[in-house]
Amino acid sequence: MAAGLGVKAAPFTYVAHALAVAAAVMVLVWCISFRGGLAFEADNKNLIFNVHPVLMLIGYIILGSEAIMIYKIFPKLNHDTTKLIHLILHAIAIVLGAVGIYCAFKFHNESGIANLYSLHSWLGIGTISLYGIQWIFGFVAFFYPGAAPHVRRGALPWHVLFGLFVYVLTLATAELGLLEKLTFLQSSGLDKYGAEAFLVNFTGLVVALFGAAVVVAAVAPAHVEEPEGYAPIPDLGGYGDKHNFAIAAW
Repeated sequence: MAAGLGVKAAPFTYVAHALAVAAAVMVLVWCISFRGGLAFEADNKNLIFNVHPVLMLIGYIILGSEAIMIYKIFPKLNHDTTKLIHLILHAIAIVLGAVGIYCAFKFHNESGIANLYSLHSWLGIGTISLYGIQWIFGFVAFFYPGAAPHVRRGALPWHVLFGLFVYVLTLATAELGLLEKLTFLQSSGLDKYGAEAFLVNFTGLVVALFGAAVVVAAVAPAHVEEPEGYAPIPDLGGYGDKHNFAIAAW
């Protein structure tokens, strides 16, 4: 895939971090400036709900993305250290995601709104459950007590594949959540072409681009090797020192 195209992971980690900052700023501006702020307890129940998108995006998706990219962000770091950071970041993401989901339930319950009636909520519960299962499997198989080496080798590709599957589901769930909330607001009178509507839509676009950068960074190699069967020309009477030629290695 990305390796075959000669693409390194590093540039995509830089793009992902820039987009992560943009997405975090945008969701904070939306929930604080446009929606009135954040609170765990308030007479205005909307402030309780506002904690949900902030924690799900910044705490759940962005921190989870950092955990996914950690091996490519610090490719020369000791593997055991990187693995521990990967595990801890994912654990924090799950906890913050669970708190974010709790805030959504709390808002619904205190506002007299039914729970778990939308595709967004179904995918949200399913995704964080799969995320938790993935974390437990990774902890037991790769950290403690740790599976046998041959089992780890066989399980690792599936662990990576399933992890990216869950990650994409998480992104899809976030996009559905933004769409659902904006639709509710617009049906209550929010200007469809107003600043808040554009902010929410652009947040969704940034999240989608961010997720794409993270996935490419995850599958791309940290270093791109020379194509098989080719080697640089050592010298052509001084000409080869000035030009980047390559010949087939027979």
